[in-house]
Amino acid sequence: MENAIRTLIIDDEPPARQRLKELLAPYSESLILIGEAENGRKGLDLINKLNPDLIFLDIQMPGMTGFELIKELINIPIIVFCTAYDQYSLDAFETNSVDYLVKPVKPERFEKTVEKIKRFTKKSNQDDLLHLIEQINSQAKQAEMSSITIKKGNRLMFIKLDDVSYFQSDERYVKVITVYGEESITEKSLKELEGKLPDSFMRIHRSTIINKNTIGEVQSYFNSKYVFILNDKNKSKLYSGRSFQIQIKKWLDIN
Repeated sequence: MENAIRTLIIDDEPPARQRLKELLAPYSESLILIGEAENGRKGLDLINKLNPDLIFLDIQMPGMTGFELIKELINIPIIVFCTAYDQYSLDAFETNSVDYLVKPVKPERFEKTVEKIKRFTKKSNQDDLLHLIEQINSQAKQAEMSSITIKKGNRLMFIKLDDVSYFQSDERYVKVITVYGEESITEKSLKELEGKLPDSFMRIHRSTIINKNTIGEVQSYFNSKYVFILNDKNKSKLYSGRSFQIQIKKWLDIN
């Protein structure tokens, strides 16, 4: 397979990586999977070590986003973004060296991506990609949520984001906890929310997104973790995940 395209998958969600591997399997003669990474830091190391021709790159990842990873690269491969962004911004990905896939990825859409990849004649230009990233980020800011829709029975209710203390997922649902101690369920995943919520929200754990405006105190915890004590009615106490310490430290402005 002399002309095969050497491929990496970089995504923090194991099911998403598995899905891409399953979709790649029928094209194994033309696209060889040479590695995978569960976060941006490890992805960056793999890219520098293996110099792939193609990467499937998640945009929203803890610690280092896909966009931040690109800014660290010197030699940029062909990129297929894996994204939860809505249609308003996806036209920006239509360049001659970049494509996108919306999760969950459908086989027929993946087939179109493979055909497009085979037509690429050059790898990505960093200046063009940085301009693309600025464009997408600008559009994303314009579309930020100001409230979240909650379905209760036959009624649709709207909760202002200013009144949300935090979002927390369990095995089946994402709970919306307000500063008043009220609890509701949203059909949106944390991944979807993370791509839409304004900068006043921060993911501190795989299962938790917090409203920074409700934080009253932050305490160090064991194993490089933190405890967040909120100023909501319940004086909620939330624990961070270790893999989120970089972005938390950046927000805290500590080394």
